[in-house]
Amino acid sequence: MLVEIDRIQIAVADRGAAAHAWTSLLGAEPADEDRLPGLSARRSRLRIAQGFVELLEADGAGAVADALARRNGPHLFAAGASTSDLGGLAARLDRRGIGHLTEGGQIHLAGEMLGVPGLNLVVSPHAERPSVGLIDILYEATLLNDGYAPAVARLAETLGIDRRHEVVITSDRFGYDGLLTLFRPDALHRFEVIAPTRDGTTMARQLAKLGPALYMAFGESRHIGEIEARARTAGAGLTVDRPAGRAEDAPADQLWLHPGSLGGVMLGVSRPTMAWHWSGQPARVEAVA
Repeated sequence: MLVEIDRIQIAVADRGAAAHAWTSLLGAEPADEDRLPGLSARRSRLRIAQGFVELLEADGAGAVADALARRNGPHLFAAGASTSDLGGLAARLDRRGIGHLTEGGQIHLAGEMLGVPGLNLVVSPHAERPSVGLIDILYEATLLNDGYAPAVARLAETLGIDRRHEVVITSDRFGYDGLLTLFRPDALHRFEVIAPTRDGTTMARQLAKLGPALYMAFGESRHIGEIEARARTAGAGLTVDRPAGRAEDAPADQLWLHPGSLGGVMLGVSRPTMAWHWSGQPARVEAVA
Protein backbone atom coordinates (compact mmCIF):
# COMPACT_ATOMS: atom_id res chain seq x y z
CA MET A 1 0.00 0.00 0.00
CA LEU A 2 2.97 2.34 0.62
CA VAL A 3 5.03 3.28 -2.44
CA GLU A 4 7.83 5.62 -1.42
CA ILE A 5 9.37 7.70 1.31
CA ASP A 6 8.53 10.97 -0.40
CA ARG A 7 8.99 13.65 2.29
CA ILE A 8 9.89 14.52 5.83
CA GLN A 9 8.36 17.03 8.21
CA ILE A 10 10.55 19.11 10.52
CA ALA A 11 9.26 20.98 13.56
CA VAL A 12 11.08 24.33 13.56
CA ALA A 13 11.01 27.64 15.39
CA ASP A 14 11.91 29.64 12.25
CA ARG A 15 10.77 28.36 8.85
CA GLY A 16 12.80 30.96 6.99
CA ALA A 17 16.12 29.97 8.51
CA ALA A 18 15.45 26.27 7.98
CA ALA A 19 14.41 26.87 4.38
CA HIS A 20 17.62 28.79 3.70
CA ALA A 21 19.68 25.82 4.93
CA TRP A 22 17.91 23.41 2.59
CA THR A 23 18.10 25.71 -0.41
CA SER A 24 21.74 26.70 0.04
CA LEU A 25 23.15 23.27 0.86
CA LEU A 26 20.91 21.00 -1.20
CA GLY A 27 19.25 23.17 -3.84
CA ALA A 28 15.72 22.76 -2.52
CA GLU A 29 13.11 25.04 -4.11
CA PRO A 30 10.18 26.79 -2.37
CA ALA A 31 6.84 25.24 -3.31
CA ASP A 32 3.99 26.70 -1.23
CA GLU A 33 2.79 27.68 2.23
CA ASP A 34 -0.37 26.91 4.16
CA ARG A 35 -1.70 26.16 7.62
CA LEU A 36 -2.52 22.82 9.21
CA PRO A 37 -5.18 23.59 11.85
CA GLY A 38 -5.16 20.03 13.18
CA LEU A 39 -1.48 20.39 14.09
CA SER A 40 -1.76 24.10 14.97
CA ALA A 41 1.10 24.79 12.59
CA ARG A 42 2.04 26.95 9.64
CA ARG A 43 3.73 24.93 6.91
CA SER A 44 6.30 25.83 4.26
CA ARG A 45 6.89 23.15 1.65
CA LEU A 46 10.12 22.92 -0.31
CA ARG A 47 10.63 20.63 -3.27
CA ILE A 48 13.64 18.37 -2.83
CA ALA A 49 14.47 15.04 -4.45
CA GLN A 50 11.28 13.40 -5.76
CA GLY A 51 9.21 14.93 -2.98
CA PHE A 52 9.21 17.57 -0.28
CA VAL A 53 10.58 18.75 2.99
CA GLU A 54 7.76 20.30 5.02
CA LEU A 55 8.73 22.88 7.65
CA LEU A 56 6.22 23.16 10.49
CA GLU A 57 6.18 26.20 12.74
CA ALA A 58 3.85 26.23 15.75
CA ASP A 59 0.85 28.54 15.41
CA GLY A 60 -0.68 28.13 18.83
CA ALA A 61 -1.04 25.25 21.26
CA GLY A 62 -0.97 21.86 19.59
CA ALA A 63 1.12 18.92 18.44
CA VAL A 64 3.97 20.93 16.92
CA ALA A 65 4.30 23.29 19.88
CA ASP A 66 4.24 20.31 22.25
CA ALA A 67 6.91 18.52 20.22
CA LEU A 68 9.20 21.55 20.15
CA ALA A 69 8.85 21.95 23.91
CA ARG A 70 9.42 18.26 24.60
CA ARG A 71 12.51 18.07 22.38
CA ASN A 72 13.67 21.57 23.39
CA GLY A 73 14.25 22.62 19.79
CA PRO A 74 13.80 21.78 16.12
CA HIS A 75 13.80 18.13 15.07
CA LEU A 76 12.47 15.53 12.67
CA PHE A 77 8.76 15.60 13.45
CA ALA A 78 7.32 13.06 11.01
CA ALA A 79 8.32 10.61 8.31
CA GLY A 80 6.43 10.94 5.06
CA ALA A 81 5.32 8.14 2.77
CA SER A 82 3.19 8.03 -0.36
CA THR A 83 0.41 5.62 -1.22
CA SER A 84 -1.44 4.79 -4.41
CA ASP A 85 -4.69 4.47 -2.44
CA LEU A 86 -5.15 7.10 0.24
CA GLY A 87 -8.84 6.31 0.63
CA GLY A 88 -8.08 2.63 1.00
CA LEU A 89 -5.54 3.36 3.70
CA ALA A 90 -8.04 5.55 5.57
CA ALA A 91 -10.59 2.74 5.41
CA ARG A 92 -7.98 0.24 6.64
CA LEU A 93 -7.21 2.49 9.62
CA ASP A 94 -10.92 2.92 10.36
CA ARG A 95 -11.49 -0.85 10.34
CA ARG A 96 -8.72 -1.21 12.91
CA GLY A 97 -10.02 1.60 15.07
CA ILE A 98 -6.88 3.69 14.53
CA GLY A 99 -7.50 7.39 14.97
CA HIS A 100 -6.00 9.70 12.37
CA LEU A 101 -6.17 13.26 11.16
CA THR A 102 -7.10 13.84 7.52
CA GLU A 103 -6.03 17.32 6.50
CA GLY A 104 -4.51 19.02 3.48
CA GLY A 105 -5.11 15.92 1.35
CA GLN A 106 -2.94 13.83 3.69
CA ILE A 107 -3.33 11.38 6.54
CA HIS A 108 -1.45 12.40 9.69
CA LEU A 109 -0.75 9.70 12.27
CA ALA A 110 0.83 10.27 15.65
CA GLY A 111 2.91 7.46 17.08
CA GLU A 112 0.38 6.83 19.84
CA MET A 113 -2.39 6.55 17.21
CA LEU A 114 -0.31 4.23 15.06
CA GLY A 115 0.73 2.09 18.01
CA VAL A 116 4.41 2.55 17.18
CA PRO A 117 5.93 4.82 19.83
CA GLY A 118 8.00 7.66 18.42
CA LEU A 119 6.86 7.37 14.80
CA ASN A 120 4.78 10.28 13.58
CA LEU A 121 3.77 9.61 9.99
CA VAL A 122 2.24 11.68 7.20
CA VAL A 123 0.91 9.78 4.17
CA SER A 124 0.24 11.55 0.87
CA PRO A 125 -1.16 10.45 -2.50
CA HIS A 126 1.63 9.07 -4.66
CA ALA A 127 2.78 11.23 -7.56
CA GLU A 128 5.64 10.89 -10.02
CA ARG A 129 7.76 14.04 -9.92
CA PRO A 130 11.11 15.06 -11.38
CA SER A 131 13.91 15.26 -8.85
CA VAL A 132 14.77 18.74 -7.59
CA GLY A 133 18.07 19.87 -6.11
CA LEU A 134 21.09 17.74 -5.27
CA ILE A 135 19.20 14.77 -3.80
CA ASP A 136 17.83 12.29 -6.34
CA ILE A 137 15.49 10.41 -4.00
CA LEU A 138 14.55 10.33 -0.36
CA TYR A 139 14.28 6.68 0.60
CA GLU A 140 14.51 6.13 4.35
CA ALA A 141 13.28 7.37 7.70
CA THR A 142 14.93 5.91 10.81
CA LEU A 143 13.10 5.20 14.04
CA LEU A 144 14.96 4.42 17.27
CA ASN A 145 12.92 1.88 19.19
CA ASP A 146 14.43 -0.79 21.44
CA GLY A 147 11.37 -2.94 20.75
CA TYR A 148 12.01 -2.89 17.03
CA ALA A 149 10.59 -6.33 16.27
CA PRO A 150 7.06 -5.67 17.62
CA ALA A 151 7.20 -2.13 16.19
CA VAL A 152 7.85 -3.50 12.69
CA ALA A 153 5.12 -6.12 13.09
CA ARG A 154 2.68 -3.38 14.04
CA LEU A 155 3.74 -1.19 11.11
CA ALA A 156 3.33 -4.03 8.65
CA GLU A 157 -0.08 -5.06 9.95
CA THR A 158 -1.40 -1.51 10.14
CA LEU A 159 -0.05 -0.14 6.86
CA GLY A 160 -0.12 -3.27 4.74
CA ILE A 161 3.66 -3.61 4.33
CA ASP A 162 4.68 -6.98 2.87
CA ARG A 163 7.01 -8.56 5.42
CA ARG A 164 8.57 -10.84 2.81
CA HIS A 165 10.68 -7.84 1.72
CA GLU A 166 12.15 -7.15 5.18
CA VAL A 167 15.91 -7.03 5.58
CA VAL A 168 17.78 -7.56 8.84
CA ILE A 169 20.34 -4.83 9.42
CA THR A 170 23.20 -4.75 11.92
CA SER A 171 26.09 -2.35 12.34
CA ASP A 172 29.14 -3.06 14.44
CA ARG A 173 30.53 0.33 13.45
CA PHE A 174 27.58 2.34 14.77
CA GLY A 175 26.33 -0.21 17.29
CA TYR A 176 22.76 -1.13 16.38
CA ASP A 177 20.50 -3.94 15.19
CA GLY A 178 17.15 -3.70 13.48
CA LEU A 179 14.95 -4.23 10.45
CA LEU A 180 14.36 -2.49 7.13
CA THR A 181 10.72 -2.59 6.04
CA LEU A 182 11.21 -2.33 2.27
CA PHE A 183 7.94 -1.32 0.66
CA ARG A 184 8.94 -3.05 -2.60
CA PRO A 185 11.70 -5.58 -3.28
CA ASP A 186 13.14 -3.60 -6.21
CA ALA A 187 13.42 -0.20 -4.51
CA LEU A 188 15.15 1.24 -1.45
CA HIS A 189 12.11 2.96 0.08
CA ARG A 190 11.56 1.85 3.66
CA PHE A 191 11.40 2.55 7.35
CA GLU A 192 14.50 1.60 9.28
CA VAL A 193 13.61 0.57 12.83
CA ILE A 194 16.68 0.02 14.99
CA ALA A 195 17.88 -0.36 18.57
CA PRO A 196 21.34 0.54 19.90
CA THR A 197 23.53 -2.37 20.94
CA ARG A 198 26.31 -0.33 22.54
CA ASP A 199 26.23 2.29 25.27
CA GLY A 200 27.74 5.71 24.68
CA THR A 201 26.78 6.15 21.02
CA THR A 202 24.79 9.17 19.87
CA MET A 203 21.72 7.06 19.18
CA ALA A 204 22.00 5.25 22.53
CA ARG A 205 22.12 8.60 24.33
CA GLN A 206 19.13 9.88 22.36
CA LEU A 207 17.06 6.79 23.06
CA ALA A 208 17.91 6.96 26.77
CA LYS A 209 16.95 10.63 26.90
CA LEU A 210 13.86 10.70 24.69
CA GLY A 211 12.59 7.15 24.44
CA PRO A 212 11.47 5.93 21.00
CA ALA A 213 11.85 8.74 18.47
CA LEU A 214 12.64 9.51 14.86
CA TYR A 215 16.39 9.77 14.45
CA MET A 216 17.24 10.72 10.85
CA ALA A 217 16.37 10.43 7.17
CA PHE A 218 18.39 9.19 4.20
CA GLY A 219 18.58 10.07 0.51
CA GLU A 220 20.55 9.03 -2.55
CA SER A 221 22.48 11.44 -4.78
CA ARG A 222 24.55 11.49 -7.94
CA HIS A 223 25.82 14.84 -6.64
CA ILE A 224 27.26 13.64 -3.35
CA GLY A 225 30.59 15.32 -4.15
CA GLU A 226 28.93 18.70 -4.64
CA ILE A 227 26.96 18.30 -1.42
CA GLU A 228 30.20 17.60 0.42
CA ALA A 229 31.87 20.65 -1.17
CA ARG A 230 28.95 22.95 -0.33
CA ALA A 231 28.87 21.74 3.27
CA ARG A 232 32.62 22.27 3.70
CA THR A 233 32.45 25.75 2.17
CA ALA A 234 29.57 26.68 4.47
CA GLY A 235 31.27 25.21 7.55
CA ALA A 236 28.26 22.96 8.04
CA GLY A 237 28.43 19.98 10.36
CA LEU A 238 29.40 17.01 8.25
CA THR A 239 30.63 13.42 8.59
CA VAL A 240 32.01 11.71 5.48
CA ASP A 241 32.47 8.00 4.82
CA ARG A 242 35.14 7.70 2.10
CA PRO A 243 37.04 4.39 2.03
CA ALA A 244 40.77 4.53 2.74
CA GLY A 245 42.75 4.92 -0.46
CA ARG A 246 39.94 6.53 -2.46
CA ALA A 247 40.93 9.91 -3.91
CA GLU A 248 39.52 12.95 -2.13
CA ASP A 249 37.95 14.16 -5.37
CA ALA A 250 36.17 10.82 -5.86
CA PRO A 251 32.66 10.40 -4.39
CA ALA A 252 32.27 9.24 -0.82
CA ASP A 253 30.17 6.15 -0.19
CA GLN A 254 27.95 8.16 2.13
CA LEU A 255 27.89 11.27 4.26
CA TRP A 256 25.79 12.76 7.02
CA LEU A 257 24.72 16.38 7.35
CA HIS A 258 24.35 17.12 11.06
CA PRO A 259 21.05 18.41 12.50
CA GLY A 260 22.36 21.94 12.98
CA SER A 261 23.09 22.14 9.27
CA LEU A 262 19.54 21.42 8.08
CA GLY A 263 17.17 23.06 10.51
CA GLY A 264 17.14 20.27 13.08
CA VAL A 265 17.24 17.02 11.11
CA MET A 266 20.18 14.72 10.41
CA LEU A 267 20.22 13.67 6.77
CA GLY A 268 22.33 10.85 5.44
CA VAL A 269 23.21 10.77 1.75
CA SER A 270 24.52 7.71 -0.10
CA ARG A 271 26.00 7.57 -3.59
CA PRO A 272 23.88 5.77 -6.22
CA THR A 273 23.34 2.04 -5.52
CA MET A 274 25.51 2.11 -2.37
CA ALA A 275 22.58 1.54 -0.02
CA TRP A 276 21.96 -1.88 -1.55
CA HIS A 277 25.11 -2.99 0.29
CA TRP A 278 23.13 -3.09 3.54
CA SER A 279 19.68 -3.53 1.97
CA GLY A 280 19.81 -7.16 0.99
CA GLN A 281 21.22 -6.95 -2.54
CA PRO A 282 24.94 -6.08 -2.33
CA ALA A 283 25.52 -7.31 -5.88
CA ARG A 284 23.67 -4.21 -7.10
CA VAL A 285 26.32 -1.84 -5.72
CA GLU A 286 28.28 -0.22 -8.55
CA ALA A 287 31.99 0.34 -8.09
CA VAL A 288 33.45 3.82 -8.09
CA ALA A 289 35.34 4.35 -11.36
